[in-house]
Order: sequence, then structure tokens, then C-alpha cells
Amino acid sequence: MEEEKVKAAEEEETWSKETVPKVIDLREMNNAGNRLVAALSIPRYRHVREINLEFAQDIEDRHLELLKTKCLGSLQDLESLNLNGCQKISDKGIEIISSTCPELKVFSIYWNVRVTDIGIQHLVKNCKHIIDLNLSGCKNLLDKSLQLIADNYQELESLNLTRCVKLTDGGLQKILIKCSSLRSLNLYALSGFTDEAYKKISLLAHLKFLDLCGAQNLSDEGLACIAKCKNLVSLNLTWCVRITDVGVMAIAEGCSSLEFLSLFGIVGVTDKCLEVLSRFCSNTLTTLDVNGCVGIKNYLIHYISDLISSH
Repeated sequence: MEEEKVKAAEEEETWSKETVPKVIDLREMNNAGNRLVAALSIPRYRHVREINLEFAQDIEDRHLELLKTKCLGSLQDLESLNLNGCQKISDKGIEIISSTCPELKVFSIYWNVRVTDIGIQHLVKNCKHIIDLNLSGCKNLLDKSLQLIADNYQELESLNLTRCVKLTDGGLQKILIKCSSLRSLNLYALSGFTDEAYKKISLLAHLKFLDLCGAQNLSDEGLACIAKCKNLVSLNLTWCVRITDVGVMAIAEGCSSLEFLSLFGIVGVTDKCLEVLSRFCSNTLTTLDVNGCVGIKNYLIHYISDLISSH
């Protein structure tokens, strides 16, 4: 009899593990707000860990309010929330949803121009465990948001600030000084920063991924400081127009684990930097983009390509 009870309990546990979903994926779906409320009203979704609403249609602040009033218990274990492209969500929506998800670790709200520093203030107040934050395209964020992030998320591992065009050196420096655990930093299409901030990227000892595409003010001196990030695996220098061989050679000598490097559109680099790259990075480099680098000769490109394809 006892054995039967144990077996029944084991079967129930197995069934529970197999049938209790951990992910709700409503990407690009219509009527996503009502669907989400309906799903989370079902007991089996009580311990959902991830919700993906990327480019979902018809998701608004009022739906998040409904979640708070009707499904609060279902969001207590939520660790990942993707609101990318949900442009009807405002600071109020972030206040509501963040107050219901205390265990949130990953938050993404790409391409939302309604979110301001107020929304970030609610986020850092309510969600203390964020390690992955994507604010790409949130064009109305100011340096205050970076100050809030730096003060509250010092264990942050990934930060995407693509096209957050109102940010300045002062704000970025707060992040670089305090968020020393960063492994991924995306500063794509941010032309306003200068070497004053770029030099402090050298403080990120664990950094592996760095995107500086369009960093028009980055100089060889700034890049030489970034070369102190010994663990860099991926570096995007596309359209960093002030860079020359000097900066790239510093990267080659300092970042010997580099696997991806883009020099696309940099007219100031020549064969000289490729020779140094081949000497220091040929064992690790798998992708090298030199399109538009008019100072580089074809024969050396083929030589580097042969080295890359040989491993």
C-alpha cells in the first residue's frame, strides 16, 4: 500500500513537471493583452518563469493593471519579461508590472519612446535582482536612468543602450565605474560619447561583448584603454572613423581571445594592423570584417581569411 502511494506521488510529480509551463510566448500575436490575462488566470501557469511579448499587439498598461489585480500570485516567480516593441506601455505600466515581479532578472523593453527616467526609477525600486537589461531605442532616457542603474544594479551582466541618444559621458561613466560585473555592453549608434567615457571601459575586467558601432569620437587613445579588457571575445568598431592602425594594434596585442572584430568602414586602417592581428589573434579570430577599409590590400585580406578558416 505504501509503495503504491509513493509511486502515485512520483507519477503526480512527473506529470506536474511535464505539464506546468514555465514560458508564455505571445510574440507578435494579436489581442496579446487579453490572452496574457486569460492564461495567467489558469492555475497551471502559477509558477511561470518567462513571458515573451515581443512586438505583441494590443498590450497596454491596463492589461498590466489587470495582471496585478487578478493574477498577482502567478507572477511572483517570474524571472524574464520581454516587452520589446510594446510601444503602448508607459512608465505607469513599468511601475505596475515591476511591483508584481520581485524576482525579475531579465527585463527588455526595446524601442519604447514613452519610457522615461521615472519608469527606470520604478524598476530599480521594485526589482532588485536584474542582471540583464535591454533599453535599446528608449530615446527619452537621460543620465538619471544610468545613475539609478549604477546605484542599484552593481551585479548587472548585460546592458543594451543602443540609440539612447540623450545619454552623455557623465551617465555612462557612472555605469562603468559601478557595474564592474558587466560581460556585455551595447553602445550601438551612440555618437555623443567621447574618450572621457570610453577610457573607463577598461574597468570592466569581465567584459566579453562590446558594440561601439558609430562611435565617431572614439580615438586610438580610447581604444588602447579598451584593449585592457583581456577577455573581450566580440568587438564591433564599425564606422569608428577616427581609429587607425595604432588603435587596432593595441586591441590585437591586448585582446588575445578575440573571435569577432568588425572594422567596417574605417578608412584609417592599413595592412599594418592586419599583420599584427595575424600575429596575436589568428588562433582565436573567426570573423574579421574589413569591408570599406580602403587602405587594406586584397592579398592581405585573403591571407587573414586563410588563417581564420584554418581553425
